[in-house]
Amino acid sequence: MIKSKHLALAAAIMWIPGISVCQAQTPSVEQQIIDAMTKAFGVHPGFRANHAKGIVVEGHFKATPEAAKLSKAAIFNGSTIPVTVRFSDATGVPNIPDGSSHASPHGIAIKYHLPDGGETDMVLNSLKFFPVSTGEEFRDLLLATVASPPNAPKPTKLETFIKAHPTVPMALATLATPDSFADENYFGVDAFIFVNTAGKKQAVRYIIEPQKLVHLSEDAADKEPPNFLMDELPKRLAKGPVVFHLKAQLAAPDDQTKDPAQPWPVDRPVVDLGVLTIDKAVPDSMDAQKKLLFLPGQLIDGIQKSDDPLIDVRDGAYAISFSRRSQ
Repeated sequence: MIKSKHLALAAAIMWIPGISVCQAQTPSVEQQIIDAMTKAFGVHPGFRANHAKGIVVEGHFKATPEAAKLSKAAIFNGSTIPVTVRFSDATGVPNIPDGSSHASPHGIAIKYHLPDGGETDMVLNSLKFFPVSTGEEFRDLLLATVASPPNAPKPTKLETFIKAHPTVPMALATLATPDSFADENYFGVDAFIFVNTAGKKQAVRYIIEPQKLVHLSEDAADKEPPNFLMDELPKRLAKGPVVFHLKAQLAAPDDQTKDPAQPWPVDRPVVDLGVLTIDKAVPDSMDAQKKLLFLPGQLIDGIQKSDDPLIDVRDGAYAISFSRRSQ
């Protein structure tokens, strides 16, 4: 049922005027991003264009009273909300070693299952902020990387791109390899708007914090087995649940919300929205994740999109990737 619904959504997105794969003379930026990822990571039928390697688990979320004051969304009403969660490595390479520096940023995607049968998603990763500001710049970053092999003449296209976009190395410097998916921070690079019962609006960015943060040195990460993150999480869950805190950084009234490459000042308040508890590894994770589509813009009443254009770009690109891997 989930698969058929998401296939329909993906098909609908791909037939929107200006996005249609079959009719548009110029591919959309979403298509161009997916095509650039294929050039960068190769063709791997049945897998995501990015964050191809992952593991699916299940659990529940329970909000704090503070969350209900900020948003009237059903996930924040204090009831226990079942969730499906996927942790992942970066790149479209499904067998990338978990300890590789290219496997960062690691990701977490959460699907909240509502009592009325509806769903809402959150998609975060371990980057504290995004390397670039727009979908077009992200496409160009990918293409510059492809065009800069080790033997490329200097300055390479990637070096030229980075010189013009200093946020790229700044963002990448925030990355590290955790000893477990359970011991990592995850950040929502896009801003969303909370709306409470009185109609008051508040711009937020999500943060997911573990009970303890543990990062490995590069040397230690290189020595780990290729699947150590994927193998460790089910073993940990067999001993007991994994707990995270979902939090929200609150923007000041004059903080911009449209540029994911520009973090808000660190002195902005952070509110604890609730506890995310993961207590079960899905038996056939490989099959389960192929049926799952997580969309940052799949929202419910009480949570709205900001003016960040990357939200719609991510939705479109994820849907195209889903459609292609499902064929």
